[in-house]
Amino acid sequence: VSGKIVVFNEDWVSYGETVKYRDYAAANAASYGAVATLVRSVTPFSLNTPHTGWQDYNNSVTKIPTACITPEDAHMLHRMYKRGAKLLINIKMGAQHLSDSVSRNTVAELKGILSPDKVVLVSGHLDSWDVGTGAMDDGGGAFISWGALALLRKLNFKSRRTIRSVLWTAEEIGLVGAFAYAKRHRDENQKFTLLMESDEGTFNPLGIEFGGTDQAACVIQEIVKLLHPINATNLERSDNIGSDIMVWANEGIPRASLLNENGKYFWYHHSDADTMDVEDSENLDKCLAVWTAVAYVAADLSIDIPRK
Repeated sequence: VSGKIVVFNEDWVSYGETVKYRDYAAANAASYGAVATLVRSVTPFSLNTPHTGWQDYNNSVTKIPTACITPEDAHMLHRMYKRGAKLLINIKMGAQHLSDSVSRNTVAELKGILSPDKVVLVSGHLDSWDVGTGAMDDGGGAFISWGALALLRKLNFKSRRTIRSVLWTAEEIGLVGAFAYAKRHRDENQKFTLLMESDEGTFNPLGIEFGGTDQAACVIQEIVKLLHPINATNLERSDNIGSDIMVWANEGIPRASLLNENGKYFWYHHSDADTMDVEDSENLDKCLAVWTAVAYVAADLSIDIPRK
């Protein structure tokens, strides 16, 4: 591949598996002398729309240009290559890596009335890629994490513990806001009783995805049973919960994510198609109901949710 542009036409397996090509293709190809890389967009379905995203270099190789192309274009190049065609590609890009600038997490809270030092956290991230408008990733998650507090305040519901909303900054380029928060507020780790994050779509809600002990899962299962009127009573267990709240994965704090019918999430993810047209107001209302109810009941329990 020395002196050539390398095209990665990787099949979609899952986001976790396939995104490795976008993340590390350029650095790996550069180590063999490639001059640029083009990577098939990380999506299971395409309408000729490229999908962007985070990409990593390491200091031991030349930082060669890299870009995502549509699956359709990746397939076309592959077919031409297999026919023996000589492919000449001219890459013209305007992407730049600018210097860091100041940004901030956005924090609001409703103080608990009995144990205000203990905290249930609800969150989403405010930043998005410059394609689309970031309505799905992660405008919906930010909306319900802000809306939960607004709704509880409007209803004048007060909980034993504090409910805090954090809208993270700079999630897309490495969980920067979450790492900064964790570093500055390390003393709060023992005060968190539940960490919640919505960053996997706000489609029709099904319940909660949860990471924690068996006893903690039993508590959350009882909470989601209350969501029977909107048919969102499912509880799925996973150790891979959230993106920003993964920063606390080794702290033993129970973590929860919104479980929803997001089978089409990666159709729009990091693309021009991530606009408000993706969002459905009725589904957003139901997601807000799930997020608000789970946060409030968890914050008002007579016992703390068991930790690891």
